[in-house]
Amino acid sequence: MGVPGRGGERGGRRLSGFRPRSVPPPSWEPRVTGSGGGFRMGDKPIWEQIGSSFVQHYYRIFDTDRTHLGSLYIDASCLTWEGQQCQGKTAIVEKLSSLPFQKIQHSITSQDHQPTPDSCILSMVVGQLKADEDPIIGFHQIFILKNINDAWVCTNDMFRLALHNYG
Repeated sequence: MGVPGRGGERGGRRLSGFRPRSVPPPSWEPRVTGSGGGFRMGDKPIWEQIGSSFVQHYYRIFDTDRTHLGSLYIDASCLTWEGQQCQGKTAIVEKLSSLPFQKIQHSITSQDHQPTPDSCILSMVVGQLKADEDPIIGFHQIFILKNINDAWVCTNDMFRLALHNYG
């Protein structure tokens, strides 16, 4: 594997990943400054711009054709979906493609993004989803994003429905 943030190939193939529009791959070091800390582009820190762009891109693909999500993962990626774990982009796409619904629509309520000490991005998403004719239900999802070969990929993904037991 190449050095994160550098051009190159992995396993003989170019990683596709996610490349946010108008936001270059960062080489930031989270730091405290007089203006609130961190590397900023515009009004938001770069990790918020990248995280928010990734989240929008992810759910757009998920809602239209989740079989195409493989480009956002790598072979070392891990997914925990409602407590079930799988590893590798092929296993992740198989899991997401086998979910028991035909149509889905996500609505994001809030999202938070933080830089990590190893130049990754931790993203937490809270929202609602509607699958087929089922009632709308809340969900939580967490991503760790890593820049590999100038593309942002998801190395870790955890998803839970916001279910409550009242019984």
